Amino acid sequence: APRPWRTSPLGGWQDRRFKMAEEKEAERERRDRELVNELYLFRDHYFENHSVEDAGRKQGDLTERMNRVLEEMESLEGSSHNKAQLLMLRGKALNVVADYRPQAEEALSKAVKLDPSLVEAWNQLGEVYWKKGDIAAAKTCFSGALSHCKNKVSLRNLSMVLRQVRAQGDDYSKNVFASVEQAKLAVQMDIKDGTSWYILGNAYLSLFFVTGQDPRTCQQALSAYTQAEKVDPAARSNPDLHLNRSTLYKYGESYKEALLGFARAAALDPALLEPPLREQQLLKFLGRLSALVQQKGMLKAKRLNSLMSSIQNKEQRLYKEWRYPTASGQHTALTMKPLRSLNPGTNTGTVVLGKVVFSLTDEEKVPFTFGLIDADGSCLAVMVYNIAESWGVLIGDTVAVPEPHLKQHSIEHSGKSFTFSSVRVESPLVLIVNGKAQSMTSQAAAVVAYKPQTE
Repeated sequence: APRPWRTSPLGGWQDRRFKMAEEKEAERERRDRELVNELYLFRDHYFENHSVEDAGRKQGDLTERMNRVLEEMESLEGSSHNKAQLLMLRGKALNVVADYRPQAEEALSKAVKLDPSLVEAWNQLGEVYWKKGDIAAAKTCFSGALSHCKNKVSLRNLSMVLRQVRAQGDDYSKNVFASVEQAKLAVQMDIKDGTSWYILGNAYLSLFFVTGQDPRTCQQALSAYTQAEKVDPAARSNPDLHLNRSTLYKYGESYKEALLGFARAAALDPALLEPPLREQQLLKFLGRLSALVQQKGMLKAKRLNSLMSSIQNKEQRLYKEWRYPTASGQHTALTMKPLRSLNPGTNTGTVVLGKVVFSLTDEEKVPFTFGLIDADGSCLAVMVYNIAESWGVLIGDTVAVPEPHLKQHSIEHSGKSFTFSSVRVESPLVLIVNGKAQSMTSQAAAVVAYKPQTE
């Protein structure tokens, strides 16, 4: 019989070599993961170590850092028993930049083929397809990752994808509602994750437009954005957060906050074209609106006097007897009051009557804005939401606004100032125009006029 010492030393040496190889590969994987994590920290916390004035350098600095990391990863030679992990980390490093990288797709595709249960690789590959514009493939990746393991990254990414899947009417609405639910689940898994809160805010933003601009949904979106900034300082430097939140501020007629948000988004990412464009469009709109209200549509005195006289001598008697639609859904008689007597907020039990002296829309077509002058010569803006494309009023039309919601604006931005009062109308259905109630065809839910490129 062979003696034990003839075989045991060789077997022990083989075990030690195998263990040493395992330790070497584990060290390589640990080092690669450390490099990639540091790369993402550099990206996500860039403005904690740089000023906003350095925003134009961020992408160049990030690309340079990415290339250095990839060189260090390449310098670690040797074959790996866990090649899928190393391919995933290489793909993740390539995926740190905003643009699509074919090399990232190649590395991550190989990783999931070698290890189909590698959830992080599926999530990274889904993000690559998102950047590539292949929404269907991105959805497959995130859904596949969730089939292996419930995780916040797949949930919030699936939330993004659901809002981008091409669908019409009720199907799109269902996708948006499902998007909100996925984002909620992601937040529930980690309430201190700022990215998940941000994605939830974006989901509520889409829901806000799908549901006819419900103020409660608007507040839910704003609260989610605020929570993102609260739990994650890096969220404050996210230009898309400021851009998307400013969209809500604009529709809520918080114009000062909207302008500040557009300006902040533009400063954080000078390569984005949309924030400075929308800032300038809003400044132009407010400038025109403020001037038109102050100058009463720039109509000649004779025309203005004729309009005011018509209200006082004719329309007031007719409209005092009208039963108006109210927020409660009932039709009731209301007390007619002059514009100057309105209080900020909703004036319950009141109706105002006037003549149209101008109309105005901005590039987004919502709201439809017109100037209203009453018998006393007071003038303010009326902003109507959820309008059909064909709806509008003309100069000289008589308009009654039941239970008007008044807001007084005083805005200063970039050396410009605007002061005017406005009445917000959520639907044209509540208005009486030239003695007629508006038909259901005058109303249509607003559609968001832009689509964020990244989240």
